[in-house]
Amino acid sequence: MPTVFEIFGLCFFFFSEDHDPIHVHVVRGDDEAKIAVVPEIELVYNHGLKAQDVKRALKLVKMYKDEIIAAWNEYHD
Repeated sequence: MPTVFEIFGLCFFFFSEDHDPIHVHVVRGDDEAKIAVVPEIELVYNHGLKAQDVKRALKLVKMYKDEIIAAWNEYHD
């Protein structure tokens, strides 16, 4: 389970056997969301993250989109 980064108590990662399209999972405690990175950044699902955390996670994915894509490609290639 490669971690891309952790910030503001949110952990952004993908699973080693994950599939396209590129996306990240975001967890805080027992709560989780999945955010698509390509073709566009969007919330796929949310299981318990507070609205504030989802909003922050979406902003962070937008800010770090290039790094997330690079980490995905490096791990999956």
